[in-house]
Amino acid sequence: QWQFVESGGGLVQPGGSLRLSCTASGFALDSLAIGWFRQAPGKEREGVSCISRSGGSTSYEDSVKGRFTISRDYAENTVYLQMNSLKPEDSAVYYCAAVFCLSPYVPQRSIRDSWGQGTQVTVSS
Repeated sequence: QWQFVESGGGLVQPGGSLRLSCTASGFALDSLAIGWFRQAPGKEREGVSCISRSGGSTSYEDSVKGRFTISRDYAENTVYLQMNSLKPEDSAVYYCAAVFCLSPYVPQRSIRDSWGQGTQVTVSS
């Protein structure tokens, strides 16, 4: 069973930056395309970005284009989400999961409906 561990969230002021990390518990990420999702209170979980297995293809939801960058480090078995110019509307719990990633589409579902604890991002002054 795939288990993902998200970290790197926190409280940041508008315009600030955070880097989220997604690691795997007990398996290698390099065989999977990975997506980042977020869920704000009272809202459905939405896809934010994804990266292909090779890392050569990425996709972004329109509201984060130009501000967020997804990348992966095979040696560290980690997928990152660099978030810059953060806005209050980016506040949510962020999750990562295995997905089908076909640019330019951002998947709204994971391959398996199994989620980690996520990491809280709060953008507020």
